[in-house]
Amino acid sequence: MAEDPNDWDIETKSVRGGMARSPYGEISEALFLTQSFAYESAQAADERFAGGPGFIYQRFGNPTTQMFEDRLALMEGAEACRATASGMSAVHASLTGLLRAGDHLVAGRALFGSCRWIITEWLPRFGVETTYVDATDLEAWKNAVRPNTKCFLIESPANPLLEVTSIGAVAEIAHAAGAKLVVDNVFATPIFQKPLALGADIVVYSATKHIDGQGRVLGGAILGAAELMTEAYKDLLRHTGPALSPFNAWVLLKGLETLELRVRRMTENAGKVADVIAASGKVRQTIYCGRPDHPQAAIIANQMTGGGNVIAFDLGSREAAWRFLDALEIVDISNNLGDAKSMATHPCTTTHRSMSQEDRLQIGLTEGWVRMSVGLEGARDLNRDVGRALDRA
Repeated sequence: MAEDPNDWDIETKSVRGGMARSPYGEISEALFLTQSFAYESAQAADERFAGGPGFIYQRFGNPTTQMFEDRLALMEGAEACRATASGMSAVHASLTGLLRAGDHLVAGRALFGSCRWIITEWLPRFGVETTYVDATDLEAWKNAVRPNTKCFLIESPANPLLEVTSIGAVAEIAHAAGAKLVVDNVFATPIFQKPLALGADIVVYSATKHIDGQGRVLGGAILGAAELMTEAYKDLLRHTGPALSPFNAWVLLKGLETLELRVRRMTENAGKVADVIAASGKVRQTIYCGRPDHPQAAIIANQMTGGGNVIAFDLGSREAAWRFLDALEIVDISNNLGDAKSMATHPCTTTHRSMSQEDRLQIGLTEGWVRMSVGLEGARDLNRDVGRALDRA
């Protein structure tokens, strides 16, 4: 093939990347709903199990799943991708593949509630200790390093208050300590941020969010250099079995085709809604990565090419936040994000309710905060709905 897919624009990668047509020449990618595969001979089975080309078992790989992996890797600029059954299985595997008993993890304080549960409750059962730091404080990262530090973890932008970390600066600190940097890039998507190009070793996604983007399936992905992906994750994923189903992989493939279009339109809408919220005089603070008053605006300008579709704003109390949510007529109350439909949630009582009040206060998450994921509806309709709800809050 004369064309090098690595040279394609991201729009072309999202539609054409990784496609492997069957002999039937289908236009839409084939869906291979099969648990296992047949071999021409006993010797062929032996060769395949020894690492030869071809598929063995759905838990190890599948043609449809591989197309999704190859396409997302191309869009991300990664050498390799492994798909998983959910975003949290991707986060869990990304850490356990790099850590052993006696190792030390340094993590940014601002994390999704389930991520904090894995780090705080699960990993210690297997002898892994964690130090949480203010992810925006580079000295805190340096000071947290121990001789046994093997991994750094950040979300950037972080859930739910959109804290942004200098990925390149933290990568330098991690590598100086002999550690790997894992970045959860779900809020920025591969459209607006490329952590691997900034120095990260591993990128993780909940493909459930923007990549599906239409409320249908769960999925996750881990991406990085081929050698590291093989060393850290090949056996872990084959033998523990967090495999993405071929049907979900097919749905996610179709989601990738329109990811760039959807994310850019959502971001356009989010910028308009964020401006309405900030100008309303009804909120204590509005945080949006596309606004110049974001606390880390300088970092955003350096490593992101768009603001994304998530907004956070503080209405001052749980009562006001709930009144706002209950007054919405177009926007759904839901803890998901990145969907074609706009959604809003109260993090303290949903996505981050498992965090202690002390931990929530450390990241600035008080009871008045609302997190809103802006979708594809008309901006005029969204602004009317949000403005009416702010009046009632």
